Amino acid sequence: MNIEIRNLSIEEKIGQMLIIGIDTPDAISKIDDIILKYKIGGVLLYRKNYKSYKELVDLINHIKEVNKANKIPLFIAIDQEGGRVNRMPQDFMNLPSAYKLAQYKEENLVKRAGEITGKMLRNTGFNLNFAPILDIKRFDNNHAIGDRAFSENVNEVSELGTEYMKQLQSQNVISVIKHYPGHGATKKDSHFTIPVIKEKMNNLEKEDMIPFKEAIENGADAILVSHLKIDKVTNKYPASMSRRFITKYIRKKFRYKGLIITDDVRMKAVQLAYGKNKAVKKAFEAGNDIILFKYNNDIKVIEEIIKNVKTSIFKESRVNKSVNRILKIKEKYNINNEEIEYNEIFLNKTNKEILEIRNKIEGKD
Repeated sequence: MNIEIRNLSIEEKIGQMLIIGIDTPDAISKIDDIILKYKIGGVLLYRKNYKSYKELVDLINHIKEVNKANKIPLFIAIDQEGGRVNRMPQDFMNLPSAYKLAQYKEENLVKRAGEITGKMLRNTGFNLNFAPILDIKRFDNNHAIGDRAFSENVNEVSELGTEYMKQLQSQNVISVIKHYPGHGATKKDSHFTIPVIKEKMNNLEKEDMIPFKEAIENGADAILVSHLKIDKVTNKYPASMSRRFITKYIRKKFRYKGLIITDDVRMKAVQLAYGKNKAVKKAFEAGNDIILFKYNNDIKVIEEIIKNVKTSIFKESRVNKSVNRILKIKEKYNINNEEIEYNEIFLNKTNKEILEIRNKIEGKD
């Protein structure tokens, strides 16, 4: 892929800054129009989009075929953590949660799980994974983070999370570390309400933000910013929509040059607090490189953003910075429109490897 930004229209640039989640079965029939009309940068798929490994492969191949009409290949993304966050078709066995893997206390178990996950995603057509969780476990297993986190111990989260990230990268899958600055700092779930973190910023920097710092120093390509308000720091808007926060506490603090991606800006709590269109625009203004939101029959807000760039309400130079980062990552990971092959031998081999890990944790080895 050798695309120069000067050869892209404003519409194509804005499209690259969007990953659209296809969270309803009927939306699949409309994916062609979304790709062709808005020239989006990526799609996020969910388990309801396919019933089997074969259907998944066929769907991704279809998406890639449609996107050949555009200049730039797509991020094909998934939330695949294992445990209770499992988006793979039922043909594949599920790996245990991060906490269960870490609790087993075998040095290479998390590393092996990351490698298996990376291979599984790469061979089924995914090139970007919203994982691992770098939040600290402070509440019970059923909490919004809970057993999705590796540990209650910040050093273990840093070490194991960074290792898992590296394993995804080693399989040519982009790892998006999340949920910066640390969802473990609040008991509330940002899917349903906008949590307010009362902890002082210097305390967050000494604990919750440490795993992210470690991952960034070890080559993190992408970081997801969550919908968390921080008392006296982000003020009216959450971190994901705060330009001050993104500039000061990601770009400058960590000298970070990778991708910054929002959590889904059409989560129920965000829509109720800010409105579905205003949330998208605020996230754009804040300096995020990629805005993630679910398709719900209304994505005309994209046209508003395009209009605002064309009329200089939003600066095109700011858009160019984000698009250059996106193109750089797509080139680094050789994102392409090549067809994926269904491979039953690979499926059986993967399930055997996953079963070995599950049996160890369940004491059956």
